[in-house]
Amino acid sequence: MSLSRRSVLTGLSVAALAAPVRAQSLEPGRVPVSISARPIASFEPGNPTKTRFGQLIFRGGLQLSGSHPRFGGFSGLWRSPDSARLVAITDNGFWLTARVARSSQGKLAGLEEAELAPILGASGKPLHRSRYFDTESLAIAGGTAFIGVERTHDILRFDWARHGVEARAQLVPTPPTAKRLPSNRGFEAIGVLPTGDPLAGALIAISERSGREDEPTTGFIIGGRQPGTLQVLRCDGYDITDLAFLPGGDMLLLERWYKPLRGVGMRIRRIAGATIRPGAKLDGPILIEADLGQEIDNMEGMAVHQESGRTIVSLISDDNFSTFLQRTVLLEFELAQ
Repeated sequence: MSLSRRSVLTGLSVAALAAPVRAQSLEPGRVPVSISARPIASFEPGNPTKTRFGQLIFRGGLQLSGSHPRFGGFSGLWRSPDSARLVAITDNGFWLTARVARSSQGKLAGLEEAELAPILGASGKPLHRSRYFDTESLAIAGGTAFIGVERTHDILRFDWARHGVEARAQLVPTPPTAKRLPSNRGFEAIGVLPTGDPLAGALIAISERSGREDEPTTGFIIGGRQPGTLQVLRCDGYDITDLAFLPGGDMLLLERWYKPLRGVGMRIRRIAGATIRPGAKLDGPILIEADLGQEIDNMEGMAVHQESGRTIVSLISDDNFSTFLQRTVLLEFELAQ
């Protein structure tokens, strides 16, 4: 779900100040995008030498801006196993693909060879011109990409290995009860249960918030040997915005709160993989918690990959296409051993 960040600090509304996306076609095919990147050297500007935050170690970050008006609004993120490639989706139906550039010190330096392309529906019609325009979550596993659509509460499958951004969507059957989720609080987080898990290969999809403040939110195990529903416990006003699996099968949950006059906050919880079963009520320890004292924005996308035996967690923010009020930030952390 989209929200504003700095409007709470300035007293101005995003609706009044955010420049609308200019009409500029991306059809057909891909469009190269030039991306400017400003390094984020310290996660906590008031304490620039601090690198450890909870169970995460800050490795670096970037504040990004793109040359195309469709750049921004990133709600889902994937990093390739070799860390060299990045895929993100916007919350209005576009792919971003890019190569990750690093400095001589190994820190994030920029995104190169970047391209935007419309996400295509089953007929080849772009999703942004269909009822499936609200694309909020992304998972890529085994050569298949899955995208969660928030307002219609659907999941789309793409043959990523064969066709990349030119793949066309196929609907994944979802439980009828998923259609009863709140309109703008649907599948914000999806993932594929990893190899080695008894439910390996099944999709897990978690709604941003299915009930009232601090009530548990609903999740679904879709496909596999034990499909069913589960709940994720919530507290302190946090909503679910993404998930990613660790190599051992534990699940990371990215969460965000928004409060008038206070801004935004984010945290990541670790959920034991063995507890992810139909009927479960999921909860786990907090790995990191941050607010506007740190270099965050509206954090909505998360990915996990491995580098030389280390687990790397990447986060990206959704600026709601409001570059005056918000930022697109890409952050990288190492999970402490």
